[in-house]
Amino acid sequence: MKEIGCYGVAGRPLRDVVALLTEAPCTLAELIAATAVPRRTVERVLDLIGPDLAADAEPFRIREDKIALYRGRIGYAQLRASSIPDPLAGQLAGRAGLVRDVARWIEAAPEPARGLDHVPATPETVVRRGLWLAATFDLAGANVLFLGDHDLTSLAVLAISPDASVAVADIDERVLAHIGTLAHDQRLQARCRYADLRFGLPAELDGWADLVFTDPPYTPEGAGLFLARGLQSLRHREHGRIVLAYGYSDRHPSLGRQVQDSMQRLGVAFEAILPRFNRYTGAQAVGSASDLYVCRPTSRTWKVLPAAHEALVTGIYTHGQQAAEAVPAALRPAAAAALAAAAAGDDEMPVAVWVTSGAPPPGWAGAKVLLETLFARGLPGRLAAGAAVADLAADPGPWLLRALLAANVRRLAIAVAPHHPDIATRRAQRELQQLVRHKFTLSFLPPAPGTEHAIVVATEDAAGDGAARLTRYVLSRAHGKIGNTWREGLIRVAGELGLDPVTKNQARALIAAAAPPDCLDTSLMSLPRQQIADLLEILAVW
Repeated sequence: MKEIGCYGVAGRPLRDVVALLTEAPCTLAELIAATAVPRRTVERVLDLIGPDLAADAEPFRIREDKIALYRGRIGYAQLRASSIPDPLAGQLAGRAGLVRDVARWIEAAPEPARGLDHVPATPETVVRRGLWLAATFDLAGANVLFLGDHDLTSLAVLAISPDASVAVADIDERVLAHIGTLAHDQRLQARCRYADLRFGLPAELDGWADLVFTDPPYTPEGAGLFLARGLQSLRHREHGRIVLAYGYSDRHPSLGRQVQDSMQRLGVAFEAILPRFNRYTGAQAVGSASDLYVCRPTSRTWKVLPAAHEALVTGIYTHGQQAAEAVPAALRPAAAAALAAAAAGDDEMPVAVWVTSGAPPPGWAGAKVLLETLFARGLPGRLAAGAAVADLAADPGPWLLRALLAANVRRLAIAVAPHHPDIATRRAQRELQQLVRHKFTLSFLPPAPGTEHAIVVATEDAAGDGAARLTRYVLSRAHGKIGNTWREGLIRVAGELGLDPVTKNQARALIAAAAPPDCLDTSLMSLPRQQIADLLEILAVW
């Protein structure tokens, strides 16, 4: 145990590991979860104990004849006597039913997305978050925003503080659908919005929140981005708070410093840091735990925030094509040529614009539009009569549908990975076509020889009946408020078909009677995919 002594005042967690091994058999995962010690450090402790373990394989325990020796070495009696009780233990015990509910919700949730750095929090952690937030802040009547919520903390907060107004913004459409279904089943009011925070916040959430909770990607870029968007969402510059989960291995404190630096560059004060508050199923490299930060904006925050938004990057995760260390790969010349040819089509329509997150291919003479511009505002109106291409080779999944909603052109060709979830099966292709059928007719081209990307070709749809015209009108104005575009579409289509004129008030009344809840004040670009499908079903019968 000499090596534990080398940790000095930081050696207590390692003493906890040894203490557990004297009490009961433990698996490696159990030792990490109970102590928040990183996996490699726990493995090192097991190696040091070596022959004094009762077995060479899990579960591990110190031999009976060695227990007294090891307890003496680590000061077992003092260790256990000086442990601080969990201040939330009593409240958590009183919420055992909610913990069981959350466990079921998590069990039924979509599989964690590795490319989005999903690691699920334990059900106890999710409920403890709700209890702590309710005990720390006045949530009655407060607007609470969750930036990413694959852990379903929003639902625990609503179950504990039903008077709070909760919104969830997430890039994962599966998570949004799951939260929406659970909220409906539990009679909880949770507003779900699609958002890729790299490209901005839904407009309705800008300046909306009193309190923000987020468990961001654990990179300097990811933590900085989520914190910046959280600050942007606050409606009270002095009294708003961001509560952020972040953890790092004690073997790599420099990474912790880099992430904290990225947060402090936004001018926030760390009002509190609660160590090892969050526990996870997985993330053993950081001890299956993270700290809880309470960030308070200062006067400096509002001076540096605009520049921070301009400096945001797309590489924010720790895995996959959009990892912070990944280098975006440009389309090969053959793939770029195939994409341009698909956009031009048989009539050789001029390709006017290249949409990309990086650089267009060498020699490109047309306009270049960044993805963030397309998603935030669409394409310039002067390009609507032509053709466009979009390089979505790095699409994590939701960009393809959003690009089809955002781009108003006669013909659009989009490069995607051949395993993209919207094109990987015939069923997925049909479902995508169903969503945009009154705006575009889609065709799906496999990778051409010498290329690595499939191509989705979208061709402007023809007129159709009144329902088709109304649907196309709404789909073609994906950045506008749905209530406004729906009203304007009713008036426009009635005039085009020679029907009795529809006034604004009449249109509003018709819409109010048919509209799905909580969609009229947002845009199609921010509406979750399932809610888009629900809205289109209603429009289809008008």
